[in-house]
Amino acid sequence: MVLGSVITPAEASDFRSLVLNHKVSVVDVFNLVSHKSDSELLRELRHFSDQSKTRSFHIIHICTEMAPLVHRGSVASYVTGISRALQRKGHLVEVILPKYACLDLDQVQGLREVKGEAYSYFNGQLHGNKIWNGVVYGIGVTLIEPLNYSSFFNREMIYGYPDDFERFSYFCRASLDYIVKCGKQPDVLHLHNWETAIVGPLFWDIFFNKGLGGTRILLTCHDFNSQGIEQPNKLALCGLDPSNLHQHDRLQDNTNTQFVNILKGGVVYSNRVVIMSSIHPKYTIVRNLSHELEPTLNVHRDKLVVAPYGFEKSTWDPSRDYFLPENFNAENMNGKAVCKVALLQQLGLSEHSSSILVGCNFSEGSDIDVKKMKDIVLNGKQNDVQIILMNTSEKQVLNQALESLQEELKDDDNIKFVGAYDEALSHLLFAGSDIILCRSFLDPSDETPLKALSYGAAPIAVGLDAHKNWVIPFDRNLMNHDQEATKYSKIINNTFGNMSFGLAIDEIRSNPSKWKRRIMEAMSHDLSWDGECYEVHLAAYSAIKNM
Repeated sequence: MVLGSVITPAEASDFRSLVLNHKVSVVDVFNLVSHKSDSELLRELRHFSDQSKTRSFHIIHICTEMAPLVHRGSVASYVTGISRALQRKGHLVEVILPKYACLDLDQVQGLREVKGEAYSYFNGQLHGNKIWNGVVYGIGVTLIEPLNYSSFFNREMIYGYPDDFERFSYFCRASLDYIVKCGKQPDVLHLHNWETAIVGPLFWDIFFNKGLGGTRILLTCHDFNSQGIEQPNKLALCGLDPSNLHQHDRLQDNTNTQFVNILKGGVVYSNRVVIMSSIHPKYTIVRNLSHELEPTLNVHRDKLVVAPYGFEKSTWDPSRDYFLPENFNAENMNGKAVCKVALLQQLGLSEHSSSILVGCNFSEGSDIDVKKMKDIVLNGKQNDVQIILMNTSEKQVLNQALESLQEELKDDDNIKFVGAYDEALSHLLFAGSDIILCRSFLDPSDETPLKALSYGAAPIAVGLDAHKNWVIPFDRNLMNHDQEATKYSKIINNTFGNMSFGLAIDEIRSNPSKWKRRIMEAMSHDLSWDGECYEVHLAAYSAIKNM
């Protein structure tokens, strides 16, 4: 409405505050208002009753991925997951993305091009952009489409081009120009990895005094493998001063000092840095996994917090899962036995209440040690264990190995192969199994261990990297840093982290009451995006707003 000169930036700010402080969530009313014209919506806003609620935040993500629009790694599911969790708690969340040619726009409700001028600075002059607005899972989404530099995002891949810095610095500058033009005054600008870390220097050097005095910066690092190492003079493309920033305490790379490090700049210029790692504590990440950024992270150590990944609780919750014949939770596990019987019946396996049931879903991207998998199946066969293998992977090597294994075990009544994905059966697999096989506990894109624990099953890792980097060389300082580990990490370390398949079978049979207590304890923790991950982010937002 601001870009189209329907209302002023000041009016827009007032309306955002009104919506933000109302007791009804945006996601709850979107379908009722999405079809209305601007004038109709303005009429309703002007009569909107202001009913107070707890302190809420207005957060804008500036990012390069968001599920299900564009998904190339853990960033996409994280952005959507934490945004939905925040909105469920009453916060106002927006996401700004480049308008890639490969976006799945069918996932956007109410997508429309904004009629109005949207210019941004790049390479010495102003350039026009098309702005698109829509909603994904109740989250407001803005897509920025460059006109003069249309080739930046009209490509097959999202990342991996020689001009990635130019592409994403254009997008970052355009995002900030758009925010200021619309009169938005978010509490937090939330950045992700090196691709949007340049927003930090841009914000403090150029945009802080353009109506964003109350805004703070939070950067999320999903890993430190890629940091955006560039020639200093390229900073001028988006309006920054290379000589001012190419300094050791700012963006100068710690190793190759003739270059600038964009991720380092994001750390330096952010008020808080959230490191996403379900398993490793902060000390281990800084000391062993930061790839030459250790000196910078140590200087800014007080900014750093670690948060675990999660999963979508609205669709994966055994106490409310409508795919299950009977729901259950940590306090009442009776429904799990019902789910187990239903799963066995559906797949034609014999029903033995005392038998151990093992489930495995080879989804797209699975990287399974085929030899280890075969050994597990044969081990299970010798120990009278029932095993269900659901294969939806398109990996030829894995498919051939499983087909060979299926042929070898075709006469075994305790093993069932499922060759096509079934959503309802997948939920029942988690609910009915005693053990769920997973790739590893280290892969942020694999939600299998989290879902297994939440559904009362023990996750056992069988991937090629199941224990890669799991054991960090002993350091006595680690003993003093356990409090920096996530709750999920402590659960895994104290239960199933290094447990083999054979040991799990032995423990279930030799001490079933102890095993049940262990499972119930794990189930009592909320491992979804709404649990510890949300709590860490809320604390970070609150801390920087009080600065």
